Formats: sequence, C-alpha cells, structure tokens
Amino acid sequence: MDVKIDTKEKFTVITPQESVISVIMAEKLRDQLDFYHTKEVPHIVLNLKNLTNIDNSAAHIIASLQSQFYEKGHSFVICEMKEQVALVFENEDLSDIMNITPSESEAWDIVQMEEIERELLKNFDN
Repeated sequence: MDVKIDTKEKFTVITPQESVISVIMAEKLRDQLDFYHTKEVPHIVLNLKNLTNIDNSAAHIIASLQSQFYEKGHSFVICEMKEQVALVFENEDLSDIMNITPSESEAWDIVQMEEIERELLKNFDN
C-alpha cells in the first residue's frame, strides 16, 4: 500500500495515499507499521484524509493496530476521517474504543499529552 511518511520529533504521521482500504491493504499497513514498535519514537498518527471507503474487516484490523500500540505503551491516533469512513467504524462499534480526532494537529496534541502522561506515571512508579 502506498503511504506518505512524515517523521516528526515525537511521532510519525502515516497517510495512506489510497482512497479505499481493503482487508489485504490493511494487513499490509499493519505489516508496515509493525517495525515502529522498535523505533526510538514509536508513536503513530494515522491520517485518513485521502480515504473515501474502508472494508469492515479492514476497520477491525486498524482498531487492532491501535490496541497493539497502546499495549506496548505507544500512541496511535487516527485523524481526518471522512464521514463515510467514520460510519464504518461506528457501525462496527469501533469508534468508542479508538482514539480519533478531527484534525492532525489535535492528534499531535494527544500524542504529546500521552507522552507526558507516560513520563509522569513512570516517575510516579519509581
């Protein structure tokens, strides 16, 4: 799957260049993002601004991707979802468990807040 990658100081913005994501494409995206868990800055903002449709199973794969990132203590925020794409996530009962923002800048804010929260919790545990 063709994606644009924009690396920032605290996170990486991944923007699929496709208008539709099938289950096979979502699996490829999952494989592409898997190595971010080992990077020094593992946090991801998935910008879906180019997406006009998504397969139901692909939506579940993306939701599971977010879960995998959070389980490892990494941020994964989705932004700029068009209404028809958001409806697929809503109809699959995934919206409530996912971190979704209307804009990329709000996604950046969430990643940075979560980073601060992780630092505070780490200092609290010590």
